[in-house]
Amino acid sequence: MKYICLIYEDETLIPSRSDEEQQAIMSDYFAFTGEVQQAGKMVAGDALMPTETATTVRVRDGQRVTTDGPFVETKEQLGGYYLLECDNLDEAIELASKIPSAKWGSIEVRPIMVFNQ
Repeated sequence: MKYICLIYEDETLIPSRSDEEQQAIMSDYFAFTGEVQQAGKMVAGDALMPTETATTVRVRDGQRVTTDGPFVETKEQLGGYYLLECDNLDEAIELASKIPSAKWGSIEVRPIMVFNQ
């Protein structure tokens, strides 16, 4: 079954990190990515640009309305994701706990819905 691991953290803290701290975090991410790739669990994964680059789209009364920025203001922002192929939720949670941002942010784990056509 596929699970998406949504990575949330406070993006305003990123500029306060030293180059060494940022390099260590990226090294941890590369190690985790390599681990899930090597195990054949990774389907996809990407980092997202900061929320200031986001555009929110809504359709109201048949009219498209766009707004700069994220849908809602939150303390933590969606910064990226991993799409993993796991045997069950327990395995997905175990892998999600290894995502580096779990140490200071949060990881939302959700199963992917499959529709029969």
